[in-house]
Amino acid sequence: MPKWLRMFALPIVALSLVAAACGSDEPADGGTATDGGTTAECNADITVGVALDVGGLGDKSFNDAAAAGLDQAIADGLVCEDNTKFVEADNTGSNRDENVQALADEGFNLVVGVGFAFSEGIAGIAADYPDTNFAIVDGFANAVDDTLTNVADLTFKEQEGSFLVGVAAAQYCQCDTIGFLGGQTGPLIGKFEAGYTAGAKAINPDINVLVEYIGDDTTAFVNDVKGEALSTKMYDQGAEIIYHAAGLSGAGLFRAAVEADKPAIGVDSDQYLTAAPEEQPLILTSMLKRVDTAVYNAIKQTGDGNFVTGFQVFGLADEGVGYSQSNTELMTADISDVVDGYAEQIVAGDIVVPEDPAEA
Repeated sequence: MPKWLRMFALPIVALSLVAAACGSDEPADGGTATDGGTTAECNADITVGVALDVGGLGDKSFNDAAAAGLDQAIADGLVCEDNTKFVEADNTGSNRDENVQALADEGFNLVVGVGFAFSEGIAGIAADYPDTNFAIVDGFANAVDDTLTNVADLTFKEQEGSFLVGVAAAQYCQCDTIGFLGGQTGPLIGKFEAGYTAGAKAINPDINVLVEYIGDDTTAFVNDVKGEALSTKMYDQGAEIIYHAAGLSGAGLFRAAVEADKPAIGVDSDQYLTAAPEEQPLILTSMLKRVDTAVYNAIKQTGDGNFVTGFQVFGLADEGVGYSQSNTELMTADISDVVDGYAEQIVAGDIVVPEDPAEA
């Protein structure tokens, strides 16, 4: 069984990379990068600015995953650390467009917007910066303006990875009721819900999936208090395990899991690796969304002079999504074997995972 079907290499340990990835505002004068006491050549000809979404560094989710991609690019010498910069969104995300434009004005060769909410703003200014490459995680800028020539929308088949953790949830609990905690309502998080539900029903067609969403704007991803309350509600209603796609708000799920002494499923990065000691034993698995790989690729393409614009889609077949297996106490080999069997069917095209919860 290919190892990538179980856990992709280099799991994201988000909090360890913040210091390494944050650079100064000024381009580097030299062409070297320091990593672990050794000095390696780095590409001093490009600069990379990353505009983070709400939650910022330390969200243990998609912002940290993007930072991991930049961190790896620095370690591999694709860009010099001093040629990189992060800018953080405020709690409501109201300064997203301002942050992106500031990075473009400073002359960064690649500007990355971490989140779909950057799409319309970048679509509106990209033509004014023809020498700047823009990459948007979960973006749809090219749908807003199909004449763009310098924008890449980095999208994922979240439903495929979510199907796998749905299979894992139902196979593990052998129960009648599970739960899903979503962040912002809409089609993006709907893909997580649809895949999770479809995967669970592949094991138990009669399973009941309780669903709660935190809100209808991006602040839903930074409301761990409400995330905890809604998770507690679902546990109290009989959910034996809950999967979240709620960014930083997912921290509330893990607290609720400890209180209920019931398992949970993480998202984006391997959240077992960054969970508190009392939470770790309860995290069955995490749906891995390789935002780090997508950001890394955009940096490499910029450095190589072959930046790929338009929609880029990362699915199970090209290692864009998957699931983690760090908690071997819960995610046992027999469960993984079942999950991997479904993964093979998805890659082969024998299973087409729905994107719409109504079709799951």
